Amino acid sequence: MIVGNATLFGAWLEFQRVRRGTPEYEALFWAFEEADELCRNDPEGTWDFILAAWKLDQSKAVAQNLSAGLLEDLLARHGEVVIDRVVAEARSNHSFALLLGGVWKSQMTEAVWSKVQAAWDRRGWDGNPLSSSES
Repeated sequence: MIVGNATLFGAWLEFQRVRRGTPEYEALFWAFEEADELCRNDPEGTWDFILAAWKLDQSKAVAQNLSAGLLEDLLARHGEVVIDRVVAEARSNHSFALLLGGVWKSQMTEAVWSKVQAAWDRRGWDGNPLSSSES
């Protein structure tokens, strides 16, 4: 399923856990750059990367960095290619709909953005409370 480069995948997840400005952050920054390069050139690989990362780690740090990072960039760069899969995943997987709720429009086309908005769940983002059963 994933990631032809398991080292990149593991390093990217670890990068999400370290504090900015630390030696560990600097040592793992390459993983951020490589994941961005993957997103630029390989939408299919990036989609697999996002799904695998979210399945493995649904922490706040990973949610924030997938939503406002790889997922948002994937939709901005390759939205027409992946939007139907993103919508289908959000409809069948509520945790992914919540993850999608953290995406901003960025450079997405209006068509992609409107599909994102129809599929997302914004609870838990930007001051939108989770329901009492989910908090």
